[in-house]
Amino acid sequence: MTRFSTRTAALAWGTLALLAAPAFGQSNAGRNGAKFLSIGVGAREAALGSAVTALQGDAVSAFWNPAGTALPAGQQFSATLDHSQWIAELRHTSVAFGYNLGRNGTVTVGIQTFGASGIAANRQNGYTDPDLTSLVTDDNTSETYDYLDLSASATYARTFGDRLSLGATAKIVNESIDGEGASAVAFDFGSLYNVGPMNWQLAARLSNLGTPIQFYNQANPLPLTFSIGSSFYPVNTEQARVMLSADALKIQDGNQRVNGGVEVALYDLLFLRAGYKFGFGNGATNDSTSLRPAVRYSTENFSVGGGLQYRVAGYDLALDYAYTNMELVNDVHRITLRLRR
Repeated sequence: MTRFSTRTAALAWGTLALLAAPAFGQSNAGRNGAKFLSIGVGAREAALGSAVTALQGDAVSAFWNPAGTALPAGQQFSATLDHSQWIAELRHTSVAFGYNLGRNGTVTVGIQTFGASGIAANRQNGYTDPDLTSLVTDDNTSETYDYLDLSASATYARTFGDRLSLGATAKIVNESIDGEGASAVAFDFGSLYNVGPMNWQLAARLSNLGTPIQFYNQANPLPLTFSIGSSFYPVNTEQARVMLSADALKIQDGNQRVNGGVEVALYDLLFLRAGYKFGFGNGATNDSTSLRPAVRYSTENFSVGGGLQYRVAGYDLALDYAYTNMELVNDVHRITLRLRR
């Protein structure tokens, strides 16, 4: 590792921290818009408890740490298609494709959607007072309406030397519901450094730094997130590999959290995974008021999953599944199809 790369890594992490500090100093609890940007993408990533900041070599990293999209020498491309049935019959789908430009780095494009269609519309306001009726702004007459969140992104990442990777993502975010829409522009920045022994990696990322998203006269900031992470392989043989990963993160409108995950790979064919989110408010309640008692709110708990990978005609094809336990609401199931060469 060169002296230049060491200083560059320190500068990258320091820059991310400086960018994040002013925004996290604001009081925005419960006010973030476009919260779908906080939903984990990828069955492998979800099964690992979202402790994936320090993972590398997959197009799905475009939705996590852009530095992780940098593909290693010899890998031409990476593609992923992910779908999850979220709570309340909401559907979350994403697709990403990354192409290795060799010395010029890796370019990745990604799209994710979140929403539901055919929602019953109750447009009967029930007002009889003409003054109140005149204030109703809903002129739609359809019996149902749609809700859709959309993010389209472009990521560039490059490895400097043989250990340091840096990346950045630019994305357009749009939310629409019943014919009304709002848009924002956001950027993600990330760094990833391979320490060496046991393929130990350290990483940092800053996600969703951008403009507020505004409906009518209400503007809400995007869910700005800063995290640091680490991963390493205490066991790494041809027959079996064991990876441990951990993230510490802070979301602008949430508490500090720690995520942990473990992955066991057998012959690069069968993968078993598990993860847990600490500090996510598991089993917690919010404060009571003079008008109501404390209310217990839903949280994510543990995740488990697995995958199969098979090499066909020079292509690595993988199918991953993840189950996430949720409190009070429906549990979440994710399926991801991966293809790389």
